Formats: sequence, structure tokens, C-alpha cells
Amino acid sequence: MSKLENFLDKENRLIAFPAKRKMKLQALFYLASKFEEGKIYTEKEVNELLNRWHTFGDPATLRRELYNHMFIGRELSGASYWLEPVQPSLEDLEKKYE
Repeated sequence: MSKLENFLDKENRLIAFPAKRKMKLQALFYLASKFEEGKIYTEKEVNELLNRWHTFGDPATLRRELYNHMFIGRELSGASYWLEPVQPSLEDLEKKYE
């Protein structure tokens, strides 16, 4: 089995967004762990946080994937984001794609 470490540089930043679903989900779990519980973020702050943890310059895709997989929530306007208090499990997400 491939490991997420294969997608990280020496500073533990994602160097690519994995193509395979299982690795992609592991990357999302990793990025979600960088958010603070209970903190409200602006879109700019989310982008800045994601930019600190990846090198390929696509915070919009990462933000969208985190939201679509229910790691983060947001206002409909996109003005505020937060880490969801209940995080999805790998098993639940894998079942979603069976």
C-alpha cells in the first residue's frame, strides 16, 4: 500500500494531490488536521493555511475537496469556514464510493 509520505516534501507539505481515491482521502485527512477546532476562518485564511501545507498552488481545489467530503463547513456565501466538529471516517468515505 502506498503511503502519504510519498506525497510530502521534507517540510511535510503535499507536493501533489493524489489521483487514487484512497490516497486522496488520506491527503484530505492530513490537511483537515491542520485546522483548529472551533476557529472561524475567512476564505483568505483557509487559502493561506492550505498554501502553507501544499506546494502545487491550488488551494481552491483543496478547499472544495475538504468541503465536499465534509471535513470543513462554510456559509453559503463562502464568507466563513470552519472545521466540522464531527469528522468523517475513512470507512464512511470509502463506502460512499463503493
